[in-house]
Amino acid sequence: MSLQERSEVGSRTVSRVTLRLHDTASRTVREFQPVTPGRASVYVCGATVQGVPHLGHLRSAVCFDIVVRWLEATGYAVTYCRNVTDVDDKILRAAADEGIAWWALAERNARAFTDAYGLLGCRLPDVEPRAAGHIPDMIELIERLIDGGHAYPAGGDVYFDVTTAAGYGSLSGQRLAEMRPADDADPEDSVTAVKRDPRDFALWKGAKPGEPSWRTPWGAGRPGWHLECSAMATGYLGSVFDIHGGGIDLVFPHHENERAQSTAAGDQFARYWLHNGLVALGGEKMSKSAGHALAAVEALGQVRPQELRYYLGQAHYRSTIDYSRDALDEAVAAYQRIERFVSRAGRRRGCSTCRATRPRPRCRSPSPPRWTTISPSRPRWPPCTRQCTMATTL
Repeated sequence: MSLQERSEVGSRTVSRVTLRLHDTASRTVREFQPVTPGRASVYVCGATVQGVPHLGHLRSAVCFDIVVRWLEATGYAVTYCRNVTDVDDKILRAAADEGIAWWALAERNARAFTDAYGLLGCRLPDVEPRAAGHIPDMIELIERLIDGGHAYPAGGDVYFDVTTAAGYGSLSGQRLAEMRPADDADPEDSVTAVKRDPRDFALWKGAKPGEPSWRTPWGAGRPGWHLECSAMATGYLGSVFDIHGGGIDLVFPHHENERAQSTAAGDQFARYWLHNGLVALGGEKMSKSAGHALAAVEALGQVRPQELRYYLGQAHYRSTIDYSRDALDEAVAAYQRIERFVSRAGRRRGCSTCRATRPRPRCRSPSPPRWTTISPSRPRWPPCTRQCTMATTL
């Protein structure tokens, strides 16, 4: 659907209302005022695809799907960009453990994420850039930072000088003097000998045997994680855009560093910073790298996708959800109550086209929904027999 069509559909469904968002940068609730009237640009940090998706990934996807759909329903033409990090330290380690190529592992897992998002009914982003496909943009950004005195090559790497960034630490509410050293360098390297400051973070990592690398003016290597999102966000949404989103665990260091390097390069970058709460398991954050997570496919084997979406979206988006099977069952029961009410109301009201209220026979050979590969199918009604095209799914 085009941006114009989305805007037209939205204007017919929900009248324009004031939208107020909690901005992490200002720590206040602010009225949403887009850069361009009538249009909204949204960038969400997508997955680092070293493994299959878990409930934490799905919650972030559902939260921002709700934001994007609400913007569209209120009449905004939305440009939604969600990246895929397909080259990263974690991906390289996971690929080495499995004995397969890094790009093969990334592609396999990226498809698993796409399938899981689709099952939960998440709207496809307008653009879904992958880091490995935007290396020239990253190189250009590094050159701007070096020329401006904000970055420096050292030992085959390139580092961002955090002391040159005005307000560094303000997004996460930290003082530079109290920050811990950056942990994005290889512990086997003698980084203390080449870094000007232990808090400086890597923009570019020098080539190592067996790792992917690209040629640059300062030597072969690959991009740092933080650099990737800055290049892709501004590449698709411009030097200033409306909303930057992601999980609250990304505030520091990822989003702090994104903001610092982007503004140092002369970009205004994001006007609103939104962060969703995490999903915990036994009181601890779900993390696939720590082996402490409930995989999406496991959760979707227990309940229907729309029930799982309801569970992930019913709480305030900034709150933490502590997963338990009892809580999931309660959400399922609540969703089914709503479902039964809508079904009863639909039967009483009848077909919106011909106003028929009589029960329709069940279809004996329906095309199964996407989610029936995991959950039992639900009864479906055939189109109304009175010459209209309405079909109802219970």
